[in-house]
Amino acid sequence: MNEKVYRSMSLAGACNIAVGIVILVVGIAAGVMAIVSGAGLLKTKKNIMF
Repeated sequence: MNEKVYRSMSLAGACNIAVGIVILVVGIAAGVMAIVSGAGLLKTKKNIMF
């Protein structure tokens, strides 16, 4: 019984680490995309005339 608990806890821990890494990578990618998009908007702002 203890071996089953130990195995399932180690599997859950490994899955949590993998999910954390994926969330970290997606968050960094989204942040970089937001910065690039904002920089593009600021760059084209001076070309607009009213």
